[in-house]
Amino acid sequence: MEKLISEFMAQETFAVAGSFRTKEKFAYQIFESLLKKGKRVYPINPQTKALEGVKCYRSITELPEKVDVVNLVTPPKATEDIVRQCLEKGITRVWMQPGAESAYSIDFCKRNNIKVIFSACMILGR
Repeated sequence: MEKLISEFMAQETFAVAGSFRTKEKFAYQIFESLLKKGKRVYPINPQTKALEGVKCYRSITELPEKVDVVNLVTPPKATEDIVRQCLEKGITRVWMQPGAESAYSIDFCKRNNIKVIFSACMILGR
């Protein structure tokens, strides 16, 4: 798992899907952490227009480019929809934060050659 985490973190472009209502939300913290590391980050939330001056997209399919990693801080049902969007967009790395995963979404990623991290938090450590 450490090798996979290192591979994911070495990437340059990320999408973070989740709630950005307050700075205490994990999606918001992940977004800020990636920006501080110099990564290009696209927030994903259908209810949010912009975050810290960065346009927020309604879905993965609306992104202006194919990102290297999608980080999910979403309910499991939303995660299942998003991993299908990742396949459609050709994205091959998905990080499901604890609580975002489901057996279906993990299996979907594995069956479709999408590398997946789950049960590991990007912010709080492994």
